[in-house]
Amino acid sequence: MARAVVVGAGLGGLAGAIALSRHGWDVTVLERRAEPDEAGAGIAVWPNALRALDVLGPGPTGIGAQARAAGTVEVGGGIRTMSGRWLARTDTADLRRRQGDRVVVLRRPDLHALLRTAAPEVTTGVEVRRVDPGDATRPAVVHDDAGREHPAELVVAADGLRSTIRAAAWPEAVPRPTGQTGFRLIAAHDLAEGGESWGNGALVGLGPLPGARTYLYAVVPTAEVPARDDPLPWLRARLAGWHDPIPSVLDAVEGPVLVHALEDLRPPRSWHQGRIALLGDAAHAMTPNLGQGAAQAFLDAVALAEEATDDPASLAAYEARRRPGAEAVARRSRRAGEVALWRSPLAVAARNALVAALPAGVAAAGLDRMLGTPDTPHQKDMSS
Repeated sequence: MARAVVVGAGLGGLAGAIALSRHGWDVTVLERRAEPDEAGAGIAVWPNALRALDVLGPGPTGIGAQARAAGTVEVGGGIRTMSGRWLARTDTADLRRRQGDRVVVLRRPDLHALLRTAAPEVTTGVEVRRVDPGDATRPAVVHDDAGREHPAELVVAADGLRSTIRAAAWPEAVPRPTGQTGFRLIAAHDLAEGGESWGNGALVGLGPLPGARTYLYAVVPTAEVPARDDPLPWLRARLAGWHDPIPSVLDAVEGPVLVHALEDLRPPRSWHQGRIALLGDAAHAMTPNLGQGAAQAFLDAVALAEEATDDPASLAAYEARRRPGAEAVARRSRRAGEVALWRSPLAVAARNALVAALPAGVAAAGLDRMLGTPDTPHQKDMSS
C-alpha cells in the first residue's frame, strides 16, 4: 500500500487525508498544534464545497449530509449599501435549481469536527523541520522536530498560508498583504436574511447560524484599526449608523471577536516538486471575499486523490486540473475585496450603479462559472 504523509490538520489537510484514504493510501497526518481545533466563527459552505464533501463522504450519513444538517440554509442575501438599500438580490430558489444546493452556514469548528471524525488519526504536537522531496526512484522523507523520519510516496503540504514546506521548496511564494483587516464574531441574534453590505471603505457580511445565532464578518483598512485588547467597542463605533440589524448584532456578541490581517499568496511556480504536492492555502491562499477558501481546498483534496499514484509524475495531472481554476478564484477574490472597500464618492457611485444594473442572468452565469454545476463531473475542475 502506498504511503502518504499529510502535513497539517486544518480543513484542507483533513479533507486530503480522507480522500487519499478512500483511494487506498496508507495516510499519516502530522499536526504541529497540540490540539488542532479549528479557530473561527462561521463559514458559508457553497454548493461546490458541498459536492466535494459528498465525494469525501457520500450517502445520507456522509460528510456532506452532516454538514447540511449541522448548518442553516441561507434563505436570502445579496449586496446592500450601508444604508440598507439593495444593489443586488440573490434568488436562492434559482440558485438551488441551477446548483442543486443552497449555501449552508455553520460554525467553522463544527465543520472541522465533522472532518476530524472521518479522517485518519492525527498525530499532534509534531513540527516538520524539512522534507526531502524524493523522486521516481526513491520516496520522499519528512523529518520532524523529534528527529523521526516519515518516508512516503506522497507528501501533502496542507500547512496553510505560512507553510513550512512551501517556504523551503518554493521561496518565491510568499504571503501578500492586502492592507485590510478582518473581524469575525458570533452573536445571539436570530437573523432573518443574510448578505453583504458595502460602504465608507468597509464591508459587513451576515449569515444565519443554528440556534438563533448570527455570524458577522467585517473588513476595514488596516490603517484604521487601533491596537487594543478588546476590538468590539471600536468596531461598534466604526459601524455606527449602518443599517439594521448590524448594530443589534454587534450589541449581542457572544465570545471573542477574532481579528486578522488579510493576506493572500503570491502564486508558487508549481504545485508539486518530487513527491510533494501543495494543497489548500499552502497552494492558493485567498482573501475571504468570495467565501471559497475551504471550498477550493476540498476540490483540491478530491482531485489529488483521484490523480495521484505512487509515480510522482502523476502530480502534474493534479496541478493541471486544479491550478488554473483555483488561482483564478484567488485573483477574483482579491479584486472583489478591493472594489468593496472603495471610498471615493465618485467611484462608489459608479460601482453601485454597475452592480445594480447587472442583469440577474449575467450574475448567475458568472457564479456558475466559479462554482461549476451539478452535472460537472467531480474529476473536472469546477472553479474555472
